[in-house]
Amino acid sequence: MPNLTAAVMTSPVPLVRRADTPHPERAVARGVLVKVRHGVYAPAALWRDATPWDRYPARVHAVALLHPDAVFSHESAAALLGLPVFGDPGTVHVLADPLGTAGLASGIRTHASSGDRTIIELGGLLMTGFVDTAVDIGRHRHRAVGLAMADAALRADPAASADLLVALNEARASKRGRAVARWALHRATPLAESTLESISRAVVEWLGFPRPALQVAFRRNAGGEDRVDMVWDETSLAGECDGDLKYDGRYGPPRQVLARQADRDTRLRRHLRSVAHWGWREATTVVPLRGILSGHGLRTIAAEDAAALFSLRRAVSPHPPHRVDDPPSPR
Repeated sequence: MPNLTAAVMTSPVPLVRRADTPHPERAVARGVLVKVRHGVYAPAALWRDATPWDRYPARVHAVALLHPDAVFSHESAAALLGLPVFGDPGTVHVLADPLGTAGLASGIRTHASSGDRTIIELGGLLMTGFVDTAVDIGRHRHRAVGLAMADAALRADPAASADLLVALNEARASKRGRAVARWALHRATPLAESTLESISRAVVEWLGFPRPALQVAFRRNAGGEDRVDMVWDETSLAGECDGDLKYDGRYGPPRQVLARQADRDTRLRRHLRSVAHWGWREATTVVPLRGILSGHGLRTIAAEDAAALFSLRRAVSPHPPHRVDDPPSPR
């Protein structure tokens, strides 16, 4: 079992055990504490203000406080590893020992294990590693979510590759979900720099548009380069998956960010005919992204996958999700 030096994601909300606080029930009744799970509490004000994506890793850490030998998997491993997790899944996922049984009890989903996953230790906690977590999500979640997880795993683990993900999936003793995972794992790449890019790649393909080249760089006249998320050479079109995150203040006043983007788009149009921009809502509600790309002259080459697009709307919220690996600073 490898013991890695990477940091585990800590609980965004402080947690206390029953044994560490006097009369927790009274504190809950007064509204000072809230019960995260039986025997584990959090400050009520901090929990109330926490986003769903902060509450979920706190739930995982609450289980770890009560079950220090638990081996976390699926979304719970993803939360601890800093991989994308969508909202608050609520259920905490752990692996049973090879002789254990699977089931759901008290908010903990226990998965049967045949010992074919690599278990790592981070910060004193046990969990499936990057690639096994990606395979698990690929097998059990929507294909777009599986692609986002697989891309993120390859970004996080330089030693991993799409071929490795595919091989691990095929080598699993259980056949459950194997065929479903193939779509995402065969397409996985570390070149997609954010979860929005990964989801967009899935939607672009299911809409019937051609696959773009990723992270294409164009030289500036004054030196340096501009790198764009997606490029369709056949129509000389660039696609930028940026959305609202660039304009929420983290990269400076929105007016300045928009001015930098306009300057950058002008430079890019020396090399390309057009530059399209979209965000999380446009990608996950599908119709706006179809209109954006069609409006910029991109033509479909295949029929839409209506089933995949319909189920995406049910699997992924149109509201930007949790800690989905913030995109790099505007380039």
